[in-house]
Amino acid sequence: MKKTFKTALIMLCALILFTGCSSSAKNAMKTEEKTEESKGKTEIQFWYGLGSVAGETMEEIIKEFNESQDKVKVVGVQQADYDETFQKVQAAIAANEPPAVYIGSNIELRVKDGMLADLTKYMDDRTPIDDYLDVFMKPAMIDGKVYGFPAYGTTQVIYYRKDLLEKAGMDPKEVYSTWENTFKASKEIQDKKIAKWGHLVMYNHENLRDIALSNGGKILSDDGKKVLINSKEWVDSWNFIRQQIFENKTTKIESGGQGWEYWYRTIDNVMNGEAMSYTGSSGDKGDLDFTKIASLPQPGLNGNPARPVAGAHSLLVPEAASEEQKKAAYEWIAYFTSPEVSAKWSEKIGYIPVRKSAKDVDEYKKFIEENPYARVPYEQAMHASPAFIDPTDGKITDALSIAADKVELQNVDAKTALDEAAKTAQAALDEINK
Repeated sequence: MKKTFKTALIMLCALILFTGCSSSAKNAMKTEEKTEESKGKTEIQFWYGLGSVAGETMEEIIKEFNESQDKVKVVGVQQADYDETFQKVQAAIAANEPPAVYIGSNIELRVKDGMLADLTKYMDDRTPIDDYLDVFMKPAMIDGKVYGFPAYGTTQVIYYRKDLLEKAGMDPKEVYSTWENTFKASKEIQDKKIAKWGHLVMYNHENLRDIALSNGGKILSDDGKKVLINSKEWVDSWNFIRQQIFENKTTKIESGGQGWEYWYRTIDNVMNGEAMSYTGSSGDKGDLDFTKIASLPQPGLNGNPARPVAGAHSLLVPEAASEEQKKAAYEWIAYFTSPEVSAKWSEKIGYIPVRKSAKDVDEYKKFIEENPYARVPYEQAMHASPAFIDPTDGKITDALSIAADKVELQNVDAKTALDEAAKTAQAALDEINK
């Protein structure tokens, strides 16, 4: 049963959400489609949910773009996170005041909703499809049309304190060769009073999902009709982490706060020496001190190969944007995804570059040679699971998120939590498969 994007209910909810938009976003909206008479630039909005160094670097790149040409002026509007960005884009579209471009995901679903513009007709030789990494570009190509371009690739990797492992006499490659070894080392670090905590699993369902996939689990059956999130592979892996939190007490979960607050508290635990390591985004690089920190790929569990997720956040243009906005948005997209800017973004933030030719940029080549940790996200992406596109438009993912809270925060047995999640998710899946 296909959904239509602009149903009365969604429009009503979106309008309510829109009233909550930040004052900066509302003020920026007033400038949409205006032309700066003195400079002849079309002014557009670009919405993104980035924080800390990533947000600062994005502002820097926007400034460089604006100064590099005389056609388009990009006004960046920063949101709390990716979810808030999407909610406010929905609200802005319902109010007929969309941004010209935003960073988002779930492209296939958004195309079915009628939300995204086909960018094919705006493309030129600045955005050759075959130069984008397939794992990131393919989700944006539907029925031979291009509905977005990957802004940056991401996967979650291990970050550890070199000095703490050295003090404990541990080999990092051995410690992070399996999840069992990681938490065995965590206990030893605590027993030797080298750190208060061992390895920290990042709050939310994504780290738990990665570990389940690295224990042989699947989210859906191969035919896409059965939810498998309460299989033995999922239950065992989630209970393995629950036991580390509540029984062995080798790890803790930082949760709560606004936006990315929980994420940065987790990082702080490692940076200040309170914890041995954590699982975090390839984009955390800008917030880490690599004189103290090093990185390795995620391991597998119970003898299974590591299969964490790798995916991209993409530059997307609402269909509701005007023709002038769409053309201007493409100019910004072509600039941001150029090999040079993709390489710069990767070097400064740690996300995976989306262009194959980025590796040929001289500064980036030199950077990789001098900083081997920067290769880790790319290497992990080569054997990673593809990003999950939730066919229920978020209901399966929401069920996993609720289950993760129960396991990580309430010490609920994984089987109980995942059985409930699977029941909810299966009902949602059955509904769309009618």
